[in-house]
Amino acid sequence: MCHCLACQRRTGSAFGVQARFPRDRAKVEGRSTVYIRVGDSGNPITFHFCPVCGSTVYWELKQLPDFIAVALGAFADPNFAPPKISVYEARAHRWVLPATAGIEQHLADRN
Repeated sequence: MCHCLACQRRTGSAFGVQARFPRDRAKVEGRSTVYIRVGDSGNPITFHFCPVCGSTVYWELKQLPDFIAVALGAFADPNFAPPKISVYEARAHRWVLPATAGIEQHLADRN
């Protein structure tokens, strides 16, 4: 779960949530529109969007080349496992913080 301002803008929500999968166990099919942004680490993040509806489908992080991150909403499954890590909580909307209780937290305040 990421509360950085870039994820808030990208999702149009209070945070972004992802599930990461080993690249060799994931199969990407279909077309996507690509947008690359540089994260606070200085590494690029390559986002893949549905060219029809504009939804973020998955992204690739240069520092984790063996994984792909899939937007949790792409699964449309309210029973999907909850997040294990919450980052950029210094940017979190105050009403969201109770939902992150018990999750590993990182309070970086850059983005």
